[in-house]
Amino acid sequence: MSGLVTLRDYIRWAISRFNQAQLYFQHDGEGVFEEARALVLGSLHLPYEMHDKYLDCNLHNDEHVLVQAILNKRIEQRIPAAYLLGQAWFAGLLFKVDERVVVPRSPLEEIIPQHFSPWLIQSPRRILDLCTGSGYLGISCAIEFPDAEVVLADSSEQALQVADENIAMHHLSERAKSVHSDMFAQLGAQRFDLIVCKPSYLLSGAWADLPRELQHQPKPTGITKLDGFDCIEQILQQAGQYLSDKGLLVLEVGPHRSRLTERFPSVDFTWLEHSQAGTSVLALTAQQCIKC
Repeated sequence: MSGLVTLRDYIRWAISRFNQAQLYFQHDGEGVFEEARALVLGSLHLPYEMHDKYLDCNLHNDEHVLVQAILNKRIEQRIPAAYLLGQAWFAGLLFKVDERVVVPRSPLEEIIPQHFSPWLIQSPRRILDLCTGSGYLGISCAIEFPDAEVVLADSSEQALQVADENIAMHHLSERAKSVHSDMFAQLGAQRFDLIVCKPSYLLSGAWADLPRELQHQPKPTGITKLDGFDCIEQILQQAGQYLSDKGLLVLEVGPHRSRLTERFPSVDFTWLEHSQAGTSVLALTAQQCIKC
């Protein structure tokens, strides 16, 4: 990497090397330029939105070492940027992440700030984030609905440790709590005005055939299919028991829109509009869930 002097030099070099190495970027929802900039600036604890005029600043010797190390890990080990930096952004909020959780990414990033309008009839008092992982969906909802109590549920105790860190980081300990639960199994008779969920795995193919970046995610145990359809089906069939009378289920279903309409022909799914390709988000009322 001789000849690289400024931040701009490293970003340009990283873009070239990332393209040459044919890295996989969809995991973080970014392109090659965005990820190169994020890694170079993030490795030096500089903000991503820093003015471009500072990109021509020279690096100190120790800073060269830091930037080169993180770029080499991304290229050689195919570690996603969020894991290398230990953080990810979602809906304008920063979350701690590591290899105990899937990297936050969902079209709900566009829907949550709109308060699920016009489908959510009233402001929710109790919210459930099922399959919470790092807690990014539930915490985002907690911030948008400041009077709501939020339950973050997951079957992975390691994931819940990360969720607890994010609850504390966003100062939500009085309104948000994590619960170890295999789907709805440990939630008892609780009812919620809003249930949000992105199943942990909405992938296609065998684990060994996935891009190396995706294989840095926590490897699923006890799951024979990575496409998440069985999980989606279970949620649809059980959610009605945990929704209040005017409650709403908002569920990301990946590529399974047509498959779900075939599986549940009597259910009038509402499909929410967003800009992310390759995945769909549905909304169902408590009464509609009962038909599943």
